Amino acid sequence: MEQLSVLDTRSKSITRLNKNSKIFKTIVKAIHDKKGEEIISLDLRKIPEAVADFFIICQASSTTQVKAIADYIEFQVKELCNENPYKHEGQATSQWILIDYVNIVIHVMHPEARKFYKLEDMWSDAGSQTHTE
Repeated sequence: MEQLSVLDTRSKSITRLNKNSKIFKTIVKAIHDKKGEEIISLDLRKIPEAVADFFIICQASSTTQVKAIADYIEFQVKELCNENPYKHEGQATSQWILIDYVNIVIHVMHPEARKFYKLEDMWSDAGSQTHTE
């Protein structure tokens, strides 16, 4: 039981991100720069079982644009924040590319995939914000 309390204490000391964090702003701007559509962020910080502090979700009208947005996000975050993604998935089909920066997970989706998976509905208890230019 002591080990669990030690883990609990350690997790509370981790600095959490907010919407003014440089990486958050860099990601949203990169999506805008590549003409990503319907950009929203979900604030998951108050959801205990959430795997990240934020999800950022956007869509693009073609698989080429989905890949271009995802690639540009990774490029900009590396250039401006000196961060590499922990993991990324979906580049092969480019219907839904996920980029995981641990505290922020980005979902770049084709409209049909977004409509099918309904991430915003799955995480409806999270606070959401639309990001327009």
